[in-house]
Amino acid sequence: MNKTTALGLVVALMAAPAFAGPDEDSLVINGETEIVTETAAPAHLSGAIDTIYSGWRFRTDETQSLEMDDFDNPGMLTVDAAMDAFNTADGGEGKSCSSCHEDVAEFAGFTASMPKVMDGKLTTTEDFINGHRADKMGAEPLKWSGDAMQGMVALLGLQSRGMPVNVAIDGDAAPYWEQGKEMYYTRYGQLELSCANCHEDNYGNMIRADHLSQGQTNGFPTYRLKQAKLISRHNRFRGCIRDTRAETFAEGSDEFRALELYVASRGNGLSVETPAVRQ
Repeated sequence: MNKTTALGLVVALMAAPAFAGPDEDSLVINGETEIVTETAAPAHLSGAIDTIYSGWRFRTDETQSLEMDDFDNPGMLTVDAAMDAFNTADGGEGKSCSSCHEDVAEFAGFTASMPKVMDGKLTTTEDFINGHRADKMGAEPLKWSGDAMQGMVALLGLQSRGMPVNVAIDGDAAPYWEQGKEMYYTRYGQLELSCANCHEDNYGNMIRADHLSQGQTNGFPTYRLKQAKLISRHNRFRGCIRDTRAETFAEGSDEFRALELYVASRGNGLSVETPAVRQ
């Protein structure tokens, strides 16, 4: 398929898609943790969208049900393994995560504010983990999208489950946020599509078999049934840009850090769902 044909197909699909959501279901996890899946959009989205929705609201009933009970959530297997790793010594210093943090519950609220500027640098949870592994444990870094890393990211995120996303976009974070915003609205690749074309202009629409959400990241790392594993935010960014037929950025790149901050800020007010389940 040449560029003209491919672009024409995308335009045709976007011109008259079928609208199919979001649904009106409520998410309560384990019968006790109420999750905010719909709320007023943050002020910085004024003029773009009025209401923000969790990606959970755009999934099938079968997929939604998997997130409603941790015994059914396949992502919890990787989280359980991360809990074991949290208590296991690694590296030259003979220390584990629990050597400094006796109770992982100390991280309540941590994920809700990430990424954020630390020591003058925009820092993701992955950066935080690998930084502590190097400085405190003398351990090798974990691969960004590997099971060990994303399990640990999910374990820390689980401590904030039900808390509202509240990432800072002012002060030291402002230039990174502006960079991420520019990326969000930049058209990439042969198909010349931006994040906004799908997740702002067409959320709720069906394009082929894909039910477009707003692309919120409050549930990441997300267990994606298609890939049968926990998926990082940067993995999805890379996949989306690749699907526009563009050269993509690397996981852990400064570009994706900035985009992560901006996209996270679009979900300010939604509950942390980690680990979410998606198709």
